[in-house]
Amino acid sequence: MKKVFVLIVGAFALASAKTATAVPVVPNFTQGSMTSNTTTTSTVTETINSMDYDTGWQYVVTGTGVTSDDNTLTPGGTTQSTVTLDGVTSTWNGLDLDQRPNFQQLNPGAAFQFTENYRGPGLTNHTIIQRQTTINSVTDTVSTFTQ
Repeated sequence: MKKVFVLIVGAFALASAKTATAVPVVPNFTQGSMTSNTTTTSTVTETINSMDYDTGWQYVVTGTGVTSDDNTLTPGGTTQSTVTLDGVTSTWNGLDLDQRPNFQQLNPGAAFQFTENYRGPGLTNHTIIQRQTTINSVTDTVSTFTQ
């Protein structure tokens, strides 16, 4: 009997309970917009390394009022130079400056002009350029929405 009573009370409680109903959701806006801003910065660092080489030699003599002990002005022998840079070995032949002609003033005390120039083989110019570039990228996005 207690079981029947409990079942009746439970059925009555369920029958008198209100059922849940959904309430419609109404947004409180009619339109709007959203703005987004993205900024990206990147930095590029680079090194430009340039090397210029001469593989021969150049011997130039000019002047007036001078004479040499050799009529041909042809330099004598050559010397060999070997250079190793970053694991690369290079060999050049240059002028042996101990065997070049000797020059003297033709008339001591008189006016004269004399220039002797030697440019040997090897590295003639080494340029290193280091630069840093900063790149800024800005993206603005606007989203508009309505109901």
